[in-house]
Amino acid sequence: MAATINLACESDCKEIHESIGNLSHLTQALATKSQIQRTQIREKYKEMYGEDLINCLRMRTTQLAKSEGNELGESSSAAAGSALALWMLDPVERDAVVAREALDQKSEITNFRALIEMFVGRKSSHVVLIKQVYQVRFGRVIDQDILCIEPPHDPYKKILVALVASHKAHHADLSQHIAKCDARRLYQTGEGRAGAIDEAVVLELLSKRSIPQLNLTFSTYKHIYGHDYAKSLKNENYGEFEDALDVVVKCIYNPPKYYAQTLYGSIKGMTKDKGGLARVILSRAEVDMDEIQRVYRKKYGVEMIEAICESIPAGDYRDFLVALARKASTTATAFS
Repeated sequence: MAATINLACESDCKEIHESIGNLSHLTQALATKSQIQRTQIREKYKEMYGEDLINCLRMRTTQLAKSEGNELGESSSAAAGSALALWMLDPVERDAVVAREALDQKSEITNFRALIEMFVGRKSSHVVLIKQVYQVRFGRVIDQDILCIEPPHDPYKKILVALVASHKAHHADLSQHIAKCDARRLYQTGEGRAGAIDEAVVLELLSKRSIPQLNLTFSTYKHIYGHDYAKSLKNENYGEFEDALDVVVKCIYNPPKYYAQTLYGSIKGMTKDKGGLARVILSRAEVDMDEIQRVYRKKYGVEMIEAICESIPAGDYRDFLVALARKASTTATAFS
């Protein structure tokens, strides 16, 4: 069996090496590979040709961008090459790269959504590995980079700092009693009183509770008060903090719905989160993409793949995203 797998991997590597200039072929072939298969291909490719396949893909992307007169690499082919290089990374490596791009001070704006999805949607053990890879790869400490985000009082930054702290907290078993107490505190310092939400209370809970415990708290809130906590944040007198909190709560409490809404905004061009479409599809393709597509279809009355084809120009990039969206998500990976 091992010999058969090795021969298949060698065959894949030969095909990839011969097709390195044919991005369309590569995206379709590699989109169908599992994480284990992609890791094996990357290792075998290095053994056979002495080159890192991901570096080869990135060089190809740069060449495409230059040949098409676009140094930013925003053409369909270049975008596909960039997405494919990310797809071939180990999930921890991919998250570290996405985090660095989100925190890059050369960018006009910090991509808080990308960072929130990471700290909300990954287990603490996975977050520890992200931090380690981030430091080794970029020579920086991710916690410090987050603390250096400008402006210092940005509501997203406040919440993100609290979420980072939550992964350092002691993670005891889930407590229904704590969930009830926390739900009541959220109510009493939020919709249960006049004025803005008490930020200090919210930030304290976000920093001291694990993500599963927060999920239980939001579920308990709905059970006690008859509606989602997120609904209580829709007060017209509320401001930026409540808007940021709404994003985080949705990502914690109902990930498929959150990701469906994020994809809808990206597909329709309604958001500044330009990389949201590829980021979400890449990170969720092997986790819960089937469920996300079910939610998308129910909420927006159209198949997600159909919406992508209608809104994204034809080309390698669209074809790659569609291929990933069609990828079966029968096995949830350990980092979900």
